[in-house]
Amino acid sequence: MIGLVLAAGAGRRLRPYTDTLPKALVPVIGEEGPDARTVLDLTLANFAEVGIAEAAIVVGYRKEAVHERREALERRYGVRLTLIENDKAEEWNNAYSLWCAREAIREGVILANGDTVHPPSVEETLLAARGGGKKIILALDTVKDLADEEMKVITDPEKGVQRITKLMEPAEATGEYIGVTLIEPGAAEELADALRTTFQRDPQLYYEDGYQELVHRGFRIDTAPIGTVSWVEIDNHADLARGREIACRY
Repeated sequence: MIGLVLAAGAGRRLRPYTDTLPKALVPVIGEEGPDARTVLDLTLANFAEVGIAEAAIVVGYRKEAVHERREALERRYGVRLTLIENDKAEEWNNAYSLWCAREAIREGVILANGDTVHPPSVEETLLAARGGGKKIILALDTVKDLADEEMKVITDPEKGVQRITKLMEPAEATGEYIGVTLIEPGAAEELADALRTTFQRDPQLYYEDGYQELVHRGFRIDTAPIGTVSWVEIDNHADLARGREIACRY
């Protein structure tokens, strides 16, 4: 099992930081200097905390910034890094970005979005939920009050995930997918095919639409509730302020 981070996005709502940096390298703890930490730092620290010694990072927008920091990140967290290039990062959405990592997924991964600030307890929860034939497990917040923008999930106790989309009434949802997934090696081939179908249908679709494609095909996707956990998806400056508040607690 290795780590996988999607860090190809531009994050234009976080300018001026993202004028020169990908979203995953926006500072969350400190602004600069040796003690500064980014979303990518926090995610790699989480991987190291749960014993993951290797990770792949999908890069695209401002990829040179990740290349420049690669060796320092490896030394800091003791996690060997492989960078995977998304050649359409500024044109297509992240269904294609995850498909670019299809070979890495064959090893089994914990996938983390490059804009999700969360504690290592999320990875611990996913690892504890393994077994019983589960192939894909989504980290699910069943506590948070939901609104229109969240990636909402409906689950069935017997059948797993039934629907995953932003486009549903919040009251219908079981919870919110927080952007962290455990994917077993046995799911890699079917997931890659579902992602390809998804971005060929519409390059602007999310990888969660690929998950929905799997569900439509009869593939079972499971969830693991993360409990009462402070986390945030950083899309804008208000989210960044929240992320900085949360990260100081870890």
